[in-house]
Amino acid sequence: MTKEQALITYATRMGDNAIVMAQRLSEWVGHGPELEEEMAMANFALDYVGQARMFFSYAGELDGNGRNEDEICFLRDGWDYGNVLLLEQPNGDFGETIARLVLFETFYSLQLEALASSPARKLAEIAACAIRESTYHIRHASHWLIRLGDGTDESHRRVQHAIDRLWTYTGELFEADQVDRIMQAEWEGPDLTALREQWHRQIDALLSKATLQKPADGWMDSGGKQGHHSEHLGYILAEMQSLQRTYPGANW
Repeated sequence: MTKEQALITYATRMGDNAIVMAQRLSEWVGHGPELEEEMAMANFALDYVGQARMFFSYAGELDGNGRNEDEICFLRDGWDYGNVLLLEQPNGDFGETIARLVLFETFYSLQLEALASSPARKLAEIAACAIRESTYHIRHASHWLIRLGDGTDESHRRVQHAIDRLWTYTGELFEADQVDRIMQAEWEGPDLTALREQWHRQIDALLSKATLQKPADGWMDSGGKQGHHSEHLGYILAEMQSLQRTYPGANW
């Protein structure tokens, strides 16, 4: 794999993470615990859609095959998607969605910070733009995690269960494959080993404030970056891609 091919794959994976997270968060519209949170989840979803558009457009430019952001997003099958498994898991209750948001966004912000200094200028610009949104997402989700974890017995039990259940998907965030290694060596991409240490420090501090127990590291589920997904992604893509699959090339 050339360094150019690695950059295309990496940008596409970033877009995949963003669009899958956007789809999951948008499912809270009409179902949130309060109107303000419905609006927050909808706005976070829109942030992710905007980021996905930038990553997909960049990947299309690099690819040079004439694919635009819509084709990359809507006309690939599940095995072509490289999002991590954590993001395609069902929302569960509100506490579980918050737990997933905290676990991923803490990693994502560190990843974006590293990419903001990449010699791949366009990628660095996208990362610098996304950092601002990610910072707000973390602040909002962290507030809720503390509120739920240090709240009632019921809210504490539920959010602890969410952390325990989702923990097995966090290892994949730091599994470096050939693409990650080339990105680090050739494009000053993140050192995932170093990011893992930073992530654990931040998560440890937050869980302590929320009076939650950190799960023990053990077997971790993975494979999403290589296109090996759970059944949940198929349902997400079926809904997300239905219009373009039915009417290819449709536009407003």
